[in-house]
Amino acid sequence: MTEWFEQWFGEAYLRLYPHRDDEDAAALTALVHAEVPVRDRDVLDLACGPGRHAAQLCALGARVVGFDLSMPLLSRAKHRTGNEHAHFVRGDMRRLPFGHACFDVVVNLFTSFGFFSSDAQHQTVVEEAARVLRPGGRFIIDYLHARWVAETLVPREELHVGEQHVAIERQLVDGGRFIVKQFHLDSDGRSFVERVRLFSPDELTAMVRNAGLRVVRQFGDYGGAPLTDAAPRIILIAETS
Repeated sequence: MTEWFEQWFGEAYLRLYPHRDDEDAAALTALVHAEVPVRDRDVLDLACGPGRHAAQLCALGARVVGFDLSMPLLSRAKHRTGNEHAHFVRGDMRRLPFGHACFDVVVNLFTSFGFFSSDAQHQTVVEEAARVLRPGGRFIIDYLHARWVAETLVPREELHVGEQHVAIERQLVDGGRFIVKQFHLDSDGRSFVERVRLFSPDELTAMVRNAGLRVVRQFGDYGGAPLTDAAPRIILIAETS
């Protein structure tokens, strides 16, 4: 059975999100670099998408491997980065095709997590990230804050992207554990569904710790603000023992 993310993260996704420029990617990678210097480090950009963060990490002097399931997004990432120190690999984040202890840093940024139906699979992703880290390596995850999502949810909106009219419907399901977004494209009648698990800071921290990592810093936005109940993001920096 095809999972929703296998259909969604392709050309339609890229067309519907052209506004996602490099500004927030630059802010986030600057925060990462200030806490975990990446120059001359081997960095895995886990679920790299179209390469916004990979390009910034390369500009900071990192040797980057971008990893994603989507070939269209990987193609965009390779074109965007254009750096001899960047390489791109296709695969499933639950089964990383890398050996033990081969990266200094693993980053998972901009809600590139929470795609699966069971928390056991999400735990596997974090364990895989921990497995490929060298001793003293760092894992950085940037994710939605569940409480902020619930309090700011917009049930429906309509917008134009170029000549495309798009209706977006949002709802919390399974007792607020998941947010489901439905995208309806009027131009060709297609619809796409995005279903993402929401985590509290305590849940995400427990998952990181269960993978054998120790959380050393946490932030609530890309400017480095504290992680509070009102924060929009959960940004955790963890290290191997």
